[in-house]
Amino acid sequence: MNPIEKDPLQKRLEITNWIVLAVFLAISAVFLSNRFTLGILLGGLISILNFHWLYHNLKNVFQSLTERAKFSIMAKYYLRFILTAILLFIIIANDLVHVFGLLIGLSIVVINIIMTTIMMISKKNFAEEVK
Repeated sequence: MNPIEKDPLQKRLEITNWIVLAVFLAISAVFLSNRFTLGILLGGLISILNFHWLYHNLKNVFQSLTERAKFSIMAKYYLRFILTAILLFIIIANDLVHVFGLLIGLSIVVINIIMTTIMMISKKNFAEEVK
């Protein structure tokens, strides 16, 4: 089985996820409470780890396309969903973090994807305008 080389965009998204989380944490640590910062940290970690887990699940399914591929991806999806729900329940029920900080942290990957998309579109339009 030949390993599939990671797409440069995927690599960029993975690295930028950590950079965005670090920037949000730094700003939060300076201007906001520790509970808010912890919310961003835990939400960001959950979001980024879910993103990595989804990537590896999809990569494995597409590398070995079998009859059980659909069942496998759905079972792993629901497992990831249930574990995330349990983790979020524990965090929120025990009032460990500020909920808005947690929501911001959970949005790290979405924010990164939107920023990357806007940057890619603006670079493409700028390159077309130069020609």
